[in-house]
Formats: sequence, structure tokens, C-alpha cells
Amino acid sequence: MLYTVLRMEGADGPSRAPLTLFRLNSKQDIEQFATGCDADIGGTSTVHLELEESREHNKGNGSTATGRFWGEMRLDVRPELQGRIRGGYAGFRSKPRPTLFGEMVDDVSNHQFLALRLRLGGDPRLRNSYFVNLQTDGPITTDLWQHRLYFQRNDGGWEDVFVCPIHTLTFALAPTDRTPLKIPFENFILTNTGELVQHQIAMMRERIRTVGISLLGGNSGVSGSYDLGIDSIRAVNEEDVTRPPLIEKDPSHGI
Repeated sequence: MLYTVLRMEGADGPSRAPLTLFRLNSKQDIEQFATGCDADIGGTSTVHLELEESREHNKGNGSTATGRFWGEMRLDVRPELQGRIRGGYAGFRSKPRPTLFGEMVDDVSNHQFLALRLRLGGDPRLRNSYFVNLQTDGPITTDLWQHRLYFQRNDGGWEDVFVCPIHTLTFALAPTDRTPLKIPFENFILTNTGELVQHQIAMMRERIRTVGISLLGGNSGVSGSYDLGIDSIRAVNEEDVTRPPLIEKDPSHGI
């Protein structure tokens, strides 16, 4: 007797595999992003997003080239604008991706965390002034879902920062005695033009339009030089966080 087995396409559950949203390892990758700072409206900060190919910068990361977000964070504004605007911000975000059938968006509804591979440098006073921003394909284009980035390393080494909103997990060298706190994606805070939105709503995680990082020195009253390396931005799940990746240890530094 002949039996026919029919394969049901699409019957498998949604994929939980890590999803790479952006890499910053080539000039073409860098061109996917736009930059801005308070100088656009009369401030005095500077901003750059460039491809960094030096071995020293990329040591311990495994990539020969990564993005470098750097400049000067300044709180001053032009004299004629004092009291009218506030300085102290810089940032970058991915550009909209139009296609013949509409704008391209990312679906992270099957993932719990945003994972960023970063290297913190610059003035250490600015380390707590970095935020990650998500924009969804919603009706209000000035809405941003935001969360602060917290860093563990202070030696200029690469680390994985897992944004599980309310807290940010960072892994440099694999810890043996720490259980990461897992908090769902939905707890990102909704803001509009830099202000907290009073009525918080659920994030439209199936339609992520842009991803970016901002430095808000004006909020904390801190100025100085900033320097952030960026290798990749991914969406991951719990199984990708509980076993933090090993990172090559530079013998000239401690943990």
C-alpha cells in the first residue's frame, strides 16, 4: 500500500532563533543610519558615526570593523538661543527602509530582549546617559520607546548589553554566580519629543520601524567627550541570555 505524506508548510511554531536587526561592520552598514545632535537647532554638541577598523578598537570582539559613535557632549547653546532651547544630546538611528510594497519593518514579537554588542569609551561621567530607542510603525511619528543602557565594563572592552526593560543585563566575561533578571520587552517606556507619555500603551513589537541610540547629557547635566563602539543589534530570547558569550580577555586589563 502506498502512503503519501503531505508536508504542511507553515505548521512549525514561530522561530525563536536570534534575529539580527543591524550590524555595523561595513561602510554600507553605517550608511543605513542617520545622525543628529543639538547643534541642529542651535546647540554646540558634535556627533559622528563612522566605521572604525583599527585593531586596538576592535580587540576582543571578533570583528575587524565596527561602528564608532563619538563626539563632544556640550550643554551650551548659541548666545541668542539661551533660555529658549536646551543643549546636551546626540544620537543616531536607522533610516526608514522603503520598498515597492511599503516600508520594511522588523517583527520581534517572538523575542524577549534587545541585545547590543557595545564598547564604552569617552568620559566616564557620561556612562549612565546612553539610551536605546525603538520606533514602531504607529500613527504618531514622534513617539519613541526608550530604555537606559547600563554598562558593566570600565576598561574599554566589548560587552553584550541585554535590554530587558527596567533593567539592562551586561556580560563581559562569563559570570558563574549570577542569574540574569528577565523582564519582558513590553516594559519599554513610551516617550514623545523627549517627554514621558502619560498614558502608556503596549509596544507594537511586530512592526519595529527604526532602532537607535541617544546620549542625553543634558538630562543629567554632564558634558564631555563620548565614544561608543557598536558591533550589532539583535533580538534574542532567554536561552540566548542565560549562557552569556565568552569574550577574549585582554591581558593588559582586569575583568
